Amino acid sequence: VSHYTANKRLRSTDAYTPGGKAGFRPDYAVAAYTKILKSLYPDVPVIIGGIEASLRRVTHYDYWSDKLMPSILETSGADLLVYGMGEQAVKEILKLLEKGVPFHQLTMVRQTGYIRDRNAGIPKNRNWKDSVISSHQSCLDDKKAFASNFKHIEQESNKVFANRIIQEISDKTVIINPPFRTMTEYEVDTCFDLPYTRLPHPKYHKRGAIPAYEMIKFSITMHRGCFGGCSFCTISAHQGKFIASRSQKSILQEVDQVVNMPDFKGYISDLGGPSANMYKMKGRVQGVCDRCVAPSCIYPVVCGNLDTSHSHLTEIYRKVDQHPKVKKAFVGSGIRYDLVTGSYNKKADSSIYDYMVQLLTRHVSGRLKVAPEHTSLNTLKVMRKPSFDHFKEFKKLFDRIDKEFGLNQQLVPYFISSHPGCRDEEMANLAIETKDLGFKLEHVQDFTPTPMTVATVIYYSGYHPYTLKSYYTPKSIQEKRDQHRFFFWYRKENQAWIKKRLTEANKPDLLKRVVKKKMPKPAGKQRRGKNRSDRTKNPGLKRKGL
Repeated sequence: VSHYTANKRLRSTDAYTPGGKAGFRPDYAVAAYTKILKSLYPDVPVIIGGIEASLRRVTHYDYWSDKLMPSILETSGADLLVYGMGEQAVKEILKLLEKGVPFHQLTMVRQTGYIRDRNAGIPKNRNWKDSVISSHQSCLDDKKAFASNFKHIEQESNKVFANRIIQEISDKTVIINPPFRTMTEYEVDTCFDLPYTRLPHPKYHKRGAIPAYEMIKFSITMHRGCFGGCSFCTISAHQGKFIASRSQKSILQEVDQVVNMPDFKGYISDLGGPSANMYKMKGRVQGVCDRCVAPSCIYPVVCGNLDTSHSHLTEIYRKVDQHPKVKKAFVGSGIRYDLVTGSYNKKADSSIYDYMVQLLTRHVSGRLKVAPEHTSLNTLKVMRKPSFDHFKEFKKLFDRIDKEFGLNQQLVPYFISSHPGCRDEEMANLAIETKDLGFKLEHVQDFTPTPMTVATVIYYSGYHPYTLKSYYTPKSIQEKRDQHRFFFWYRKENQAWIKKRLTEANKPDLLKRVVKKKMPKPAGKQRRGKNRSDRTKNPGLKRKGL
């Protein structure tokens, strides 16, 4: 993903390399580096981890080579795999090694995986149940077997009390132990409060700035995990479905660290997490969560057991805002607009309006970015995203607050094309719906298949892993380019093409609305630039006492 676009074109830059230069890191980096280490030190065990190891822990589809690949334990030759956020597993491994336990006996550490000869059998653990999934060879022979595997993999990854996953690869067995329980606030604080330098490794000092570091060096992570369960997203596969939040004290201590960094100019780039507005959200009754196997807490409806209060988040924002050395603390992470939309979140309380006022008046840099992802109900169902009607309700709330406080901000929606279940008709619908709302789209992308997502399983196999129902998926470069053109219906070079396309599809009603109808004027002046919600620049906020 770092090296290639969705169309498999080589990127010219690498955000994780000094100077942004491409070509310094290999493809399939975990496997490449592990093989080098094993060749240099054949007797030293190698433990792999991080997002690539997490997503490739069992048989998975690799978009770049266009084939199924076995567990990365097999392709890399690593001795142990730590999946997910690895602090608890690493701590347990070190504790056991310190006690003198041989490395090859580390078979009962949660949130790890390993591979062994089939003849050696499977270590017994009376506290764990086993979930045996279709072998790698069966997946190669039968796409439906591969698809059905993923339902079990996703469910076990997100359960509080998960089963151990067993999969055969040739004459070997891959064993994936259950995950640890979600970290407590104390455990998360303990990790984040360690004396980090907050700097890249000194060896990169003379090689230029690292773009990814520059983007996040003044940002603060407040929580981990995401219970959205979007079918194209890998966050829950790596960070888990349940939210692990830091304490207010820990967050404010990090703010003190950031404001005292030598080149800090008064602006915190992000107060957030995978989804910015899930801080401190969890089930009201833990026993209900303990029995849950649903991949999402907010789709197809918001769970009645989920506490969606935004009051803790608003309080943090206000306290950071009051820091004498902070001029502005932005929320750069995307927010889940459906959580703050009463038409969708039936459990919404008054904290949601307070949150939106605080967010828009103090923490947005002129543009609020949200991700409805599509407009077509059929495609949104595959994505596990709510109806576009709820985005329209959110836009009304945004516009109301924007007008009330004289903010003159812009709402920027994100969309995906070429997603499983999406045809030209759905893309024409997207063009119409966004046009009617006054949007000229900018932030759009083609669907990129990545391991450990429902959408990728559908892309490769043609089947939904939960229903085994078949779905159409645009795959060729031409199909992807064609769908992408609908985003930019307003460009002259696309108008004739769209007209021809919809005429051939016998969709005159869609054609009329996409090509002929004039675009409505957006409500309020749409501009780019800095957020003028600072009280010194916006008399409207002075009147509101903000």
